[in-house]
Amino acid sequence: MKLTISGYSTALFSTWYFLEELGILMDAGDGLTAALLQKSRKISHVFISHADRDHLTGLLQLNQLNAREGLPVICYPRDSKSFPAMEEFSKRFDPHIRGTQWQAVGPEEEIWVKDDVVVVPVRNEHVTTEPHIIRSLSYKVMQVKQKVKPEIAALPPEEIRQIILERGKESTTMEVRTNLVGYSGDTPVQDLARWDQSGVLIHEATFLASEGDVKLVAHKNKHSKLEEVMDMVSHIRVEQLVLGHFSSRYSAEQIDRSIKDLCEKYAINIPVFRLLPGLTVRDILSTTPVNQ
Repeated sequence: MKLTISGYSTALFSTWYFLEELGILMDAGDGLTAALLQKSRKISHVFISHADRDHLTGLLQLNQLNAREGLPVICYPRDSKSFPAMEEFSKRFDPHIRGTQWQAVGPEEEIWVKDDVVVVPVRNEHVTTEPHIIRSLSYKVMQVKQKVKPEIAALPPEEIRQIILERGKESTTMEVRTNLVGYSGDTPVQDLARWDQSGVLIHEATFLASEGDVKLVAHKNKHSKLEEVMDMVSHIRVEQLVLGHFSSRYSAEQIDRSIKDLCEKYAINIPVFRLLPGLTVRDILSTTPVNQ
């Protein structure tokens, strides 16, 4: 599936990613409608990773401009109290947006955005809570297809038709899910296998692994360091990597040099893209990868 992904991601200030063909917005930081203009009308589902202001301050404007009956569907971590408060305020402030759906979600729930596309939330550890409390989420965007079972696929077509007549079509097919896009949100790297077999992985990399960062403890801050992300990617199967949420303390040259050095260190040959601090990038996957 072709994907057009546009976005902006600068730690502390704003983060959002728009998956155009799917009508999906990942996080809703400040400035998203000013960047997308009429394309923001295509957004049917919004998935918010957590309640930090740089991930949700564009939500009110998006909703005010584009709300209609039943849309958008705004999904948020089920135990985050900020979103019910936001919903209540927005309905008083902009009564015409009452058709918007606000949906609290938790890990492993399924939110269907199209007949063959489902989004599955994944717990992460950006916000420290008890295991049963969910205040921060990552998301997997999965394409779902029905394929003929391997043990039947080699049979002649007439035999397959006979099996369908006798046992029903469901007896001949199996569900296959493909992870189109993984979205980390803000989180330290913990589970190396979490994003295995992702078509596109969008992952935060707030801090660079350099001498100047020794005093910064990524896990204490509940963010990732670039080297942690690259190390993880070197152990799993990812087709394309998009890095964002870099701290604005770093220059473009520092970020690009660090990415190139780590690609060499970990023998990463897949396309690696990045969103530099302060810059909106349109159709990220059509830009030139940093490591090519």
